[in-house]
Amino acid sequence: MCGICGKLTCDGKPVQEGLIRKMTSVLSHRGPDGEGVYLSSPHPGYSSAMAVGLGHKRLSIIDLSDAGRQPMSNEDKTVWLVFNGEIYNFQTLRDELERKGHRFTSRTDSETIIHLYEEEGIGAVKRLVGMFALAIWDEKTQSLCLARDHTGIKPLVYCRGGNSFVFASEIKGILQDPEVSREMDWDALELYLTLNYIPAPYTIFRGIRKLKPGHILVMQKGEIREEAYWNIDLNINGAGGAVDLEAQKHALYKALEEAVQMQMMADVPLGAFLSGGIDSSILVGLMARNSSRPVKTYTIGYQDMPMYDETAYARETALFNKTDHHEFKLNAEDVINAIPQALASQDEPFGDSSAVPVFIVSRETARDVKVAISGDGGDELFAGYRMYRGENLYAQYCRIPAWIRKKIIEPAGLALSDSRDEPVADYLRVIKKFLRGAKGSLAERFLAWNDIFPREMRKEILGVPGRRDRDLDLGLKILAARLDELHHDDINRMLYADLKVSLPGDMLKKVDSMSMFHSLEVRVPILDHRVCELAFSMGGGWKMRNGKGKYILTETFKNIIPPSLHNRPKSGFEMPVSKWLKTDLKYLIEEYLSKDGLARQGIFNYTVIKQLIVNLAANRSDTSWQLWNLIAFQVWYRHYGQV
Repeated sequence: MCGICGKLTCDGKPVQEGLIRKMTSVLSHRGPDGEGVYLSSPHPGYSSAMAVGLGHKRLSIIDLSDAGRQPMSNEDKTVWLVFNGEIYNFQTLRDELERKGHRFTSRTDSETIIHLYEEEGIGAVKRLVGMFALAIWDEKTQSLCLARDHTGIKPLVYCRGGNSFVFASEIKGILQDPEVSREMDWDALELYLTLNYIPAPYTIFRGIRKLKPGHILVMQKGEIREEAYWNIDLNINGAGGAVDLEAQKHALYKALEEAVQMQMMADVPLGAFLSGGIDSSILVGLMARNSSRPVKTYTIGYQDMPMYDETAYARETALFNKTDHHEFKLNAEDVINAIPQALASQDEPFGDSSAVPVFIVSRETARDVKVAISGDGGDELFAGYRMYRGENLYAQYCRIPAWIRKKIIEPAGLALSDSRDEPVADYLRVIKKFLRGAKGSLAERFLAWNDIFPREMRKEILGVPGRRDRDLDLGLKILAARLDELHHDDINRMLYADLKVSLPGDMLKKVDSMSMFHSLEVRVPILDHRVCELAFSMGGGWKMRNGKGKYILTETFKNIIPPSLHNRPKSGFEMPVSKWLKTDLKYLIEEYLSKDGLARQGIFNYTVIKQLIVNLAANRSDTSWQLWNLIAFQVWYRHYGQV
């Protein structure tokens, strides 16, 4: 795992080494083990006004020697690579390339990519199994090629200027170039207020874009071409009860076990996050069965907040698999002290509060190992979130006469007070969320069960004159387009939209940024693209059955996880934001959402925000996620939004 960056100029001006080193310096957390820079010079036989500079920060995982340093080239220095990630099938590809006469000087997966590119061009990425973001400069074709892995595990952003093109693993790398504008993208802000994150290709900066997962981008002769190289089969007719369950279970077990086996490869210590949920427990079970030594597992919990503490379940899984278990029990002060650093690390607004627990578990895990396996992706492939059950329940809810729903159930339900502080109050919050979204089209329901600020509130909360012409329905359009791409049952259509939008935009962004801040590589076997393809060959009825999500996943692996987990609801690393914003974290509201401060900034309407604060303090409704969203934006704005 590493940090990569670079710049291409098309006007004959050389790329300055000082700029590339500034870009790499702000990516040091991604690769503390080494640094490299390549600056192009005129190559015999190739005349062009194009110049390129590439930068790399190395986190050594495979082949720890200097032979693995990047930027890396082929033998005649005509192909140069900077690469972030891991290729799990590189040994198979390497053996094939050696039979074709290619010679290697290292044991790295990076060198395999270079030789595969020599054979097949940028289309070689179709053969890679792994997580990656890469850039290849080809002197012969005078082209710069970028590629991002199938599901967006690794980030890659870019900016096209007048006569230049800049890219990096993180936005902060691009911002080191003084030619890059920091103008805010108001549509991106609209998306952030809608979804709590900013989905690809948008970023908060108007001129900077994210390369979409499963895509390649080629810059050649001043022109940019971007295209998809991977997707699941959009016309596949997923099976429900018509296909043998045992056959599907066998295929799933085999595919995920193979992915785990491949991802346990490392020349450094390796462990696993263990939240106590089904996904991480399955992976630990598979790791234990494929390891000659006890698997190192890591979990965090809370000393004084049992509602958010999952350590008992994690401990049970650890005992079940005889792991070398590490448990970090935190008090409120431990978490609160980590919040400023976790928030300040984000170079665009990101409102998922669970980033803070991931920040902490990554920090503690990185003290012991350099690579961790994580269970991300199970919810998006096998229907683990409440909203999938909500869609399942919606059909039954619609059987109730409309007048009863609209005149009795919804007014009564929506009038209830709710909170995340106690189990009963949190259950009422979930009911209210369901009732608010139980109407309209599938896309409208899907958005309503996902959004942070409803449309009408978003319409009023931005107080900037002239900005009310932004697209208030942009989030809905993005989700609707994804839902319409897949010809499948509604559960799988929702899962597909999440695979394409929220998974890379929220979950994978969170894990990458929080873990790489501590120079920890996190691998996600469930998101092996072959497992994804298999999952979408299964009908939604195999995933959501009798109101229970992850049915086929649990049935497939029930013998390698403790029985107590078979019927457990979704769990994960969370924290009590609602409670703390009324107590220990109240200072964040006072510091970042004050009337005077918002007036000076001129972006938000304080009247709307004041009502959110009042409702939270009075326990009328849980507005903590909305307030956290705004606080996260304000922290970002102080660090990056002000020029």
